[in-house]
Amino acid sequence: MTTHAIGTREEWLAARLALLEAEKELTRRSDELARRRQELPWVRVDKEYRFDTDDGSASLADLFRGRSQLLVYHFMFGPNYTAGCPSCSSIADSFNGFLIHLANHDVMLCAISRAPLAKLQAYKQRMGWGFPWASSHGSDFNFDYSVGFTEEQQRKEGVEYNYRRLAPIPGQPARASQHAAMCGVDTLTFMRERPGVSAFVLDDGVVYHTYSSYARGLDGLWGMFQWLDRAPKGRNESGPWWRRHDEYDAR
Repeated sequence: MTTHAIGTREEWLAARLALLEAEKELTRRSDELARRRQELPWVRVDKEYRFDTDDGSASLADLFRGRSQLLVYHFMFGPNYTAGCPSCSSIADSFNGFLIHLANHDVMLCAISRAPLAKLQAYKQRMGWGFPWASSHGSDFNFDYSVGFTEEQQRKEGVEYNYRRLAPIPGQPARASQHAAMCGVDTLTFMRERPGVSAFVLDDGVVYHTYSSYARGLDGLWGMFQWLDRAPKGRNESGPWWRRHDEYDAR
């Protein structure tokens, strides 16, 4: 028997209208935050990064593919991974659908990971994805944008992620061990990669960094959770339950 509150249609409507006011306020706040993101100062990118892509070696400017704006998803796929992070994979499942809309609105979307290109291409084919995915293998790009770390940083110095310094890891954090195993690496190796999104603009031939977000700042991009937040039981989770889309039992 359910322990959830049961009410009449009239009681539901009254509660729904009260919630609607809170939702409208959240929408207004979200619009204001979007405006403030766009007002952030631009930072010129002077370092010459090189990436391996399906079309050969490319600069950061090349990744724009003729658009003036570039959104980069920092996909957790380290050089030693045997497969991409399940969480990043869940987020990336939605990219195929809206890639064409962004591209026709002067915005290019590209995933970037430290794994060699051949690994990315094989995994992309397995997942059935068509979005651009570049390898930053051998470059400082992931390190400079706080989504890649060395073992020394991890064990001795601590890493700076999501705009705060994280203490050195004395052992293996159990919360990530499940997904680490799914990527074929130990937990510390898995945690040397972190997820994020960064935005860049190309203006008069110069690339500028405009925005980056990490951790729970990616929730809005994770379409699965936007649906679950509107389901009767919400996220209804006690730990990471999701899998890559080809790993679920058929239902």
